[in-house]
Amino acid sequence: MFAIRDTPFSHPGSWFGISPVIAQGHVADDLHLVSHQSGMHAVLRFVPAAPRTAVTATPARLEWVHGSGRIELTYETPDTVRLRGAGLGLTVCAAASRLTPFSGTYLYRDPVDGAHVFTNYETGRRYRLTVLSGAEPGVRGAEALGPAERGVVLGAGHWEIALEEYAGERPPYRPALGFDAAVKAAHERFTAFADAVAPWRDASTPAAELAAYVLWSATVAPAGFVTRPAVLMSKHWMDKVWSWDHCFNALALAAGDPALARDQIRLVFDHQDDSGALPDSITHSEVLYNFVKPPIHGWALARLGGPRDPRTYEQLARWTEFWLTARRAPGEELPHYQHGNDSGWDNATLFDAGRVVQAPDLAAFLILQLRELGWHERADRLRAALLERLWDGGRFVARAPGSGGAWSTPSLLFCMPIVLGDELPPEVRDALAGQIRAHLTEHGLATERPDSAHYEADGYWRGPIWAPSTVLIEDGLRRAGHTGLADEISARFRALCERSGFAENFDAHTGAGLRDRAYTWTASAYLILAAAHAQRRRP
Repeated sequence: MFAIRDTPFSHPGSWFGISPVIAQGHVADDLHLVSHQSGMHAVLRFVPAAPRTAVTATPARLEWVHGSGRIELTYETPDTVRLRGAGLGLTVCAAASRLTPFSGTYLYRDPVDGAHVFTNYETGRRYRLTVLSGAEPGVRGAEALGPAERGVVLGAGHWEIALEEYAGERPPYRPALGFDAAVKAAHERFTAFADAVAPWRDASTPAAELAAYVLWSATVAPAGFVTRPAVLMSKHWMDKVWSWDHCFNALALAAGDPALARDQIRLVFDHQDDSGALPDSITHSEVLYNFVKPPIHGWALARLGGPRDPRTYEQLARWTEFWLTARRAPGEELPHYQHGNDSGWDNATLFDAGRVVQAPDLAAFLILQLRELGWHERADRLRAALLERLWDGGRFVARAPGSGGAWSTPSLLFCMPIVLGDELPPEVRDALAGQIRAHLTEHGLATERPDSAHYEADGYWRGPIWAPSTVLIEDGLRRAGHTGLADEISARFRALCERSGFAENFDAHTGAGLRDRAYTWTASAYLILAAAHAQRRRP
């Protein structure tokens, strides 16, 4: 079972979930059908006919229980859920009471098949409620305009309904299987997925099944600008694919579902622009290019077997050339970020002294990417420039392009060149390992050193523990020969997830989950680290 306040109840391919989280930081009293087409929209509200109803959730079934009464919900298909009740009534109503010509939800009864249909402006979708058994429900606000309560009221006897999300018209609903068979099928689909992506799971990895569910349930079918099956970062408000988050999901899926893993990489490259840049983010209804994200794709593809086909190689080459042309000033060997958002570490203290900056992590990622392309001479030149311009003999620094000035802060971002592993000189590797250890709390790697004057417990990249920095640093330390420290970081992060779930980030001192509580790259990081740990334990 999992906590529905933290993790939405959903199913692969579905663009909606069932959750009380209806907007960023807003948790409602009742569960809602929340759609992620054209943004995050709470469309329908589920109101049981009894107060203080207990809610339980497993990957295959959601239940409301009050005394001897019960309501159950399961997915029959990605766009259809089935609900049945026994001794407990339920009102399914529009989440918002106001209808205008451009917003809200309209309710009518279809004279063709007698179904009750909610049509929602924000998603551009219809939500058809078909009664399969039980007494005729009550209806409130059918065909009403303006402000009104719109809903279908199911009584306290035995009843069953189907609820579909679709666009335009479709034939009247006909059940393909019974309710219990639908639960069984959903359970079997999830179990097969978990067995594929985490076959090593056992009592020593108690969060592996929930991590698999977070990935499984956050997967959507191709629609709009999402050109392939995609694992969203969350089916809460972080309902996008960002152009570095997707790499960690691909790595977690690679062994168990290689086709879905490759789709995660290719989805972002499907939107590569003429300059070679990748988009910042992709959703159902928009693609944003005003920022980019760090070029960790060579690092990720190396772990997926490399750019094995000419198309992938060509796309990776164009992405690399983007950084070495559009983001390299005349006369400069080192490329630059234009803003913290480009690094993925949006508000890290590295960017306090300047936003347009030659940062050491960027050069390190590009060196790995050049190696993956086989461009070794260019990689050697960039490595030489990194060490000459951004290593001051004891630490890495940042510079503005063309500027003689350099600076450093207690941000973990300055330690990210450890991703180069044994490409770094021994003295640099050892110095970085010591600096990384200074960021290590009981729960993991704080993104701002805990003794920094700029440390903030919930400061985004100015303190909290994040999954991607953990995975990248843990991997680099191993390749740099600091396996003991890598083991310690892996163990602490895995224990953190087992205690606090798969939040977007975590308080470095308390371990409490922060922000979005069902973030897929955090679940993926757990699976990556746990799988590697299980592999190392084998005789």
